[in-house]
Amino acid sequence: MWKTTLPLYKQIAKRIKKDIISNGTKGGEAIPTETKLAEMYEVSRVTVRRAVKLLIEEGLIYSVHGSGTYISEKKIEHDIYKLQGFTEEMSGLHNNPSNEILEFQLTSPSEEVRDYLKLEDGQKVYYVKRLRLADEKPLILEESYLPFELFPDLSVDVLKESKYEYIDKKGFKINKRYADLKPILPNEELMELLHLEGNTPMLSLEAYSTFDDGTIFEYSKVYYHPEKYTFKFVSEK
Repeated sequence: MWKTTLPLYKQIAKRIKKDIISNGTKGGEAIPTETKLAEMYEVSRVTVRRAVKLLIEEGLIYSVHGSGTYISEKKIEHDIYKLQGFTEEMSGLHNNPSNEILEFQLTSPSEEVRDYLKLEDGQKVYYVKRLRLADEKPLILEESYLPFELFPDLSVDVLKESKYEYIDKKGFKINKRYADLKPILPNEELMELLHLEGNTPMLSLEAYSTFDDGTIFEYSKVYYHPEKYTFKFVSEK
């Protein structure tokens, strides 16, 4: 049944891949358990485990701790040169965006935050931690700091919807975002909130954003799900 020129686990990986395609399995659907796959292909669970690991590395499937192994969905191609909110981006992709507010508080900023936002001593900021979801699946963890003086009526209800839409309605014109994108290894909180399996490298964006008059209105840190986001840009000579 199996060729001898190719390691068995690689043959099993190819067969699983072929069966996924021929069966029309959709992104987000679970594949059979290791035990079931071992029975289907008449090989050991160790061989199946190596085959599954290979397919995870290829990005075809992904594993969720305590849940199972699933077909990878098409990644969201995020245009790093386009300044738009998460709600706008997801709606444009016909996904249903939602926000889970994990923390919302009025607080005194750290020296780092105060420097980014160009605040005077004694000025307060809102600290906001939001889990951004599309079709009820977590995609992004966002931490934001916004000056109280600019947004005195900011609320949890506002943050459950579109923050940028709220800002537009207040008459402000968002102009630019200055950002630093870097790879990181997730901590336990990120692994839990984004349902990550193991220390999968992910991308983190640290940024501050300005209005058209140069006023800095937000300092943020954004963490992107490594299995669901990819970043694109076009370079010209």
